[in-house]
Amino acid sequence: MRRAAFLLALGGFGAAHAAITVQDDAGNSVTLARPAQRVVSTAPHITELLFAAGGGERVVGAMNFSDYPEAAKRIPVIGSNATIDMERLLALRPDLLVVWQTGNTARQLEQLKSLGIPIFYSEPKKLEDVATSLTRLGQLLGTDATAQAAASDYRQKIGKLTATYAQRSPVKVFYQIWEKPLFTLNGEHIVSDALRVCGGRNVFASLKVTAPSVSTEAVLQENPEVILGGEQHDNQAGINIWKPYKGLLAVQRNNLFMLDSEQLVRATPRIADGIAMLCEKLETARRHRP
Repeated sequence: MRRAAFLLALGGFGAAHAAITVQDDAGNSVTLARPAQRVVSTAPHITELLFAAGGGERVVGAMNFSDYPEAAKRIPVIGSNATIDMERLLALRPDLLVVWQTGNTARQLEQLKSLGIPIFYSEPKKLEDVATSLTRLGQLLGTDATAQAAASDYRQKIGKLTATYAQRSPVKVFYQIWEKPLFTLNGEHIVSDALRVCGGRNVFASLKVTAPSVSTEAVLQENPEVILGGEQHDNQAGINIWKPYKGLLAVQRNNLFMLDSEQLVRATPRIADGIAMLCEKLETARRHRP
């Protein structure tokens, strides 16, 4: 009995200290000897994902604009998408860096790689990537149960919205993230996946650049049925620039809509709430049809 108990205890000890390996969004294998205890996030969406996965208390440093949930605002800031304070980052003694592959500069990424600290690259491009991000981060944090529950809840919300709206009559959409100059998002961005859930079609999905600049003439040529403003302008100036174009279908049918861009652009579980609002706007556009 004593020998059996000893072996059982030994087995439990080994399991508790088993190495953890997951694949990040760059296709790299990330291996930790034990669950991460001190994590640095280099993007707001990453910070939010870490909290949702149950690891908020492990986040010791974050990038600026990491403002959700409320507790994220109290995390020491280690830089912006332009610069990272490497000395401050090292002083935090992180055992895991979760970085934004396209949101951080090449120079920043090289600096971070040179530190010899395990790096997980985060780049969710599809709605399902949010769920898998939660579960993979949960593995690295040792918070699997919380992460799995969050992923399941998120998938249920997306599934319900898809079942309700995806097969409804298509709506051509121009998603505007800024007006001077005009910027939009292509089909590789998660916003296009969100539009598909609602039966929407991104008129600039085929462009190669993720956040391309487009001309007024190009928008007029596409003649979208809906124009969505992706920034929170107090007076809706961003989408009001289209009102003089009376021949534009979105103007004719009064389909210029504002949405909370943070809930749609950030690849986090909150995107499900953003999609619910998006679907409501596209339903309004369908009701405006003759």
